[in-house]
Amino acid sequence: MHVEDGVRLQKVLASAGLGSRRACEELITQGRVEVDGVRVSELGVRIDPASAVVHVDGMRLQLDSSRVTLALNKPRGVVSTMHDPDGRPSIAELVADRTERLFHVGRLDADSEGLLLLTNDGELANHLAHPSHEVAKTYLVTVRGKVPGNVANRFLHGIELEDGVVRADAYKVVDQVADQTMIEVVLHSGRNRVVRRMFDEVGHPVTRLVRTRIGPIALGNLRPGTTRVLGRTELGTLMASVGL
Repeated sequence: MHVEDGVRLQKVLASAGLGSRRACEELITQGRVEVDGVRVSELGVRIDPASAVVHVDGMRLQLDSSRVTLALNKPRGVVSTMHDPDGRPSIAELVADRTERLFHVGRLDADSEGLLLLTNDGELANHLAHPSHEVAKTYLVTVRGKVPGNVANRFLHGIELEDGVVRADAYKVVDQVADQTMIEVVLHSGRNRVVRRMFDEVGHPVTRLVRTRIGPIALGNLRPGTTRVLGRTELGTLMASVGL
């Protein structure tokens, strides 16, 4: 853990935005900092920021300033690829001003809207994509018709699709008028078009689908077609949610 010619831990913490050098020294002496899984409570430790894994209060710090993770509000009609051979609008056009080589995490079909994550952090992208780390995703879904109450039970207990049973983690009717119903659904499954297929199965086709959250990251008031860089706390919480 200690690297003789490394950077003092409190300086690394301060550079990562955790406050003044003095405040970061207090974090260390209070025993709130871990380096490579070992709690550090004494000053003087030097680390290599390029290789050390540092947690503060259990939250992972991203020490590599060249790594960036973005939230994107994908508009309807845009495909979730960085290049589309058919010439359709793609998410690459929405991040054309970024110099990093970005990977998109997860997909939304062209007719769906809402939150996508893009990152140049390969480790984070791999963890987010791996089935063992499937994070909960929240969708605001508008469907045709007045949906009966027993549909909630079907979603929560599991709906049989051609590729197996899918269960929702949560299901809540948000609004209902004569010819359509708005429902919030939370799912861990990352199967293709799974939300639309579930509602098709219960006889209420989706007319609009917006993903509002991926794990701890919320879409918030991000305008369609725009991005924002995840803040330190958001990113640390996201990394922790996938075991980083």
